[in-house]
Parts: sequence; C-alpha cells; structure tokens
Amino acid sequence: MKRKGIILAGGSGSRLFPLTRVVCKQLLPVYDKPMVYYPLSVLMLTDVRDILIISTPEDLPAFEHLFGDGSRIGLNIVYAEQPRPEGLAQAFIIGKEFLDGAPAVLILGDNMICAQDLTHLLRQADIRKHGATIFGYRVKDPSRYGVVEFDENKKVLSIEEKPAHPRSDYAVPGLYFYDERVCEMAASLIPSARGEIEITDLNRLYLKEGSLQMELLGRGTIWMDMGTHDSLLEAGFYVHTIETRQGLQIACPEEIAFHKGWVGHEIIEEEISRLGRTDYAGYLKEMLEDDLAHRGRRVPQSE
Repeated sequence: MKRKGIILAGGSGSRLFPLTRVVCKQLLPVYDKPMVYYPLSVLMLTDVRDILIISTPEDLPAFEHLFGDGSRIGLNIVYAEQPRPEGLAQAFIIGKEFLDGAPAVLILGDNMICAQDLTHLLRQADIRKHGATIFGYRVKDPSRYGVVEFDENKKVLSIEEKPAHPRSDYAVPGLYFYDERVCEMAASLIPSARGEIEITDLNRLYLKEGSLQMELLGRGTIWMDMGTHDSLLEAGFYVHTIETRQGLQIACPEEIAFHKGWVGHEIIEEEISRLGRTDYAGYLKEMLEDDLAHRGRRVPQSE
C-alpha cells in the first residue's frame, strides 16, 4: 500500500510569542514562503501525495485557504483538528482513519531539512516495508533534543528525550517513517508524566522489537527546528543565501509537482497568474520557459 504523509502543525507556538499570538507558527514566513512549505516539500520528494495536515481548530481554515484540496500541486490534502497538543504520537490516533492501514511518514510542521542526498535518504527510508526509520543529525547541544545512540554499523542502541547526559551528539529530527502498524502501536502507549503520548516511546517500541532503523544526515545537511526567534531568523537567512546565489528555489511545491509529472503546464500557468508580479511567479515562469525551450516551443505570456 502506498505510504501516506502527516504534517503535524498544531500547538500554540508559545516559544515564538508575541509573533504567534494571532498567526499560526507554521504559516509564518521563512524568507519568501510559509514555513509549512518546507516540510510539505519533504513529503513530496518522498513521492507522498496523500497528506493529512493536523492543526488547531482555529488555524485549520488558514491551511485550507492556502492549499485547498491540494490538486493545484498534484496532491490530495485533507485536514484534521488537534484540539489540544497531547504529544507528537497523537498524530497517529487523530490520523487513524486517514491512514486506513497504510504505512506513514510524519513530519513536524516547523522542521526544515535540506541536503544534497536528501532524496536518496528518503527513498531508503520509504522502501523499508517493516518497522520504522528515524534520522540522526549531529548537533552541538544534544541535551535539548531527543538523542539517538548507535554503533559503528548505525544500529540503534537507545533513544532518550532531552537527556541530562546524552549518550551521543546526534539529535532525532522531526521526520519519522513507520509501517502499517503505527496506529495500533501509538494507541498502546501510556501518556508520560507530562500527559503526552511521546514519539520517543513509540520509537522505543520499534527499537524493542529490533525493527528501528536510522539514516544519518551527514555533513553539509541543514536541519532546523524553526520554533524559536533565532532559528526562524537563521532559516530565513539560509534560504535567502541559497536562492539569491544559485537562483534556485528551496521548497517550491509547484516545481516539485511539475518535475514529477503530477501537474502540467496549464496548472502552473494558472498558478503564475494567481501569484501576480512576484519573484516566485517569475521563477515558475522561467521554469516553464526552460521546459518549453527543450521542446522547441515558447511559453505564452502571463499577466
């Protein structure tokens, strides 16, 4: 069965107050696009087209206004409410009906992951039919994160949540691949002392049965949890630097959908018209011109 994706975009965003008093964190701008475009693009690069966005009842209408049913970018997007944030693994209780027995990939709505070999790593995780796959990313301050310990063969030995004495320097980013049993396993979890269904406890279930795999995000990879003022600013500077120096967009859903053949020229031209006289629209127009030049045709002028 084809893997389905979940973007968890709930919570109050309290670390970003007062910015998020009236604006959902995952809809804040990261340079030239909403934050949610970055995790969405990771799912698209994994060839996931059925996507559930989970957010608060107050914020869901804004996501629906932004994406609709997802057809403009070749996706099928549906929505579900998370009235109260009760742990990351709660996504699989909320999303049980959506998943309907399919394997899943969960990504947090405030995570940005950029790597030259990212598509390869995503494919490696996606092709595994049994168990779960997490990722490891070296950080300077591992005690702030969930930490994974592993041996020289990348076999996972332990996972700890914000340990005082970390057993490694590798944090676990907010990207997780699970098999079709994930909803059942999440439902079996007992809430932690803070009253949440912990993603670390879910991963430990897979670790206990010996089916938890790990992929390393190596040197040159960027992973950012854009949940603080500093990290949000850093992410914006990073995107600005890459896009202005290379002339290439980071996390452009329309571009990904077009190159995967999920949408055609007509849909992209409609998006260009909707986006108006913006650099983003200009980028999509250049993309069409480049494609049509290879076919020996010229793109129609868009207003």
